[in-house]
Amino acid sequence: MALDDLPGATAPLKGFDPLGLATVGSDETLLWFRAAELKHSRVAMLATTGYIVQASGIHFPGMLSKDISFESLSSMKPFDAWTAVPEAGKWQIIGTIFLAEIITESKGTHYTKGGDLPTIVFPPIDFSSVDADTLATKQSRELNNGRLAMISIMSFVAAANIPGSVPALTGNPMF
Repeated sequence: MALDDLPGATAPLKGFDPLGLATVGSDETLLWFRAAELKHSRVAMLATTGYIVQASGIHFPGMLSKDISFESLSSMKPFDAWTAVPEAGKWQIIGTIFLAEIITESKGTHYTKGGDLPTIVFPPIDFSSVDADTLATKQSRELNNGRLAMISIMSFVAAANIPGSVPALTGNPMF
């Protein structure tokens, strides 16, 4: 199995692997790296969307806890809002993430042994009737969008913590 054979090997950097990680181990190692990239891509897309939504002041109605409203959190910078979340709420989020990892890693045949890549989609989407070429194109798009989202969320983190590090975000009140 080669890196160029997997979805995500697209122009302009087809097969981009400057550290040579694709050749570090076996095919199982490469599949594990790809699954990790896919998971991180999906988390980054959610994080980028969440950061933008929160920074725009959009929020759920009501109270997060008996003394913290969603509205009060949306008026804060994202990292300040996370600090304001009660400890019990943070542990609920971490527990949910842990549970999602356990569920995706323990389903049927593991992806490093030829099983499907991990998914947690509600409701589940059936891709069995999708043409193989169309599916590969969609998978490549998802990975490329996820790669951009990883760059985006790291840019947001840098801009929020190192003033002037991202010139395009300088002067934005949420950074």
